[in-house]
Amino acid sequence: MLSRTADHLYWMARYMERAENTARMLNVSYETSLLPQSADVAEAGWRGQLSISELTWGFSQKYQAVSARNVMDFMVRDETNPSSIVCCLRAARENARAVRGALTTEVWETQNQTWLEFNRKLKDGDFERDPGAFFEWVKFRSHLSRGVTVGTMLMDEALHFLRIGTFLERADNTARLLDVKFQALAGGDWFGPASAKEQQEVDFYHWSAVLRSVSGFEIYRKVYRNVIRPEKVAELLILRPDMPRSLAACLNEVVANLELVANQQSDDTLRRAGRLRADLQFGRIDEILMTGLHAYLTQFLDRVSDVGAG
Repeated sequence: MLSRTADHLYWMARYMERAENTARMLNVSYETSLLPQSADVAEAGWRGQLSISELTWGFSQKYQAVSARNVMDFMVRDETNPSSIVCCLRAARENARAVRGALTTEVWETQNQTWLEFNRKLKDGDFERDPGAFFEWVKFRSHLSRGVTVGTMLMDEALHFLRIGTFLERADNTARLLDVKFQALAGGDWFGPASAKEQQEVDFYHWSAVLRSVSGFEIYRKVYRNVIRPEKVAELLILRPDMPRSLAACLNEVVANLELVANQQSDDTLRRAGRLRADLQFGRIDEILMTGLHAYLTQFLDRVSDVGAG
């Protein structure tokens, strides 16, 4: 496959996944903001949302105050923010248009219709009227796009590059979410041997919000069958290969698809991805937490970026 075509397919999938991930996080932050809490706590939550996507500086250039409305506006429809949902959906559609011949009619029509309907919803005021329903619609369109892609495309290199883009973006997002949320909710890398802090009660609503943002709340209760504890949340979202949005599951998919498109030029990329998967496959959550969760996730993000650039 020509490298330009592969690049368009890869970024089409990444942008669609990024739009969904942004909608997921905004939806949970919006629902959490409706809970009884002080103004300082609410503001800290929205600052964390900006921090996850590394948008704090860009936001400060346009808005004076950090509020729910300002943050959601910036991350949904601000065209100067390249990570906003509107920019992600536009980029996904433009990349799809550039490789129209490599896609099935169903895949192209899904991408195009998503972009057209998104603009109609913004114009009709659906976002202001019910942000929660609006974010659910974005998630649904991403699910539809992914399902149509897997269900109608030939299982050739085009599909493999789409899958690589999807799961690299998902791994990046999950790692960012974990890093920011754990530092905010657990006070940083406090995990370790038995200590008084381990006896503290966890704020159920905030930890469940972290899990819901990656569709992991019901999975957590099924796997662990006990109260939500931060170290178990970390284990689920980092090392469990059967959790669809965990780092381990994402790297399994990345490596599997890289192996199917591998050539002499991609040997080094496959090697780096394979080492990263091996670290997750044989890692232990107690060792990760003892050495420092923030340091581990920062290194993971650097390595994922390196794989994507390869």
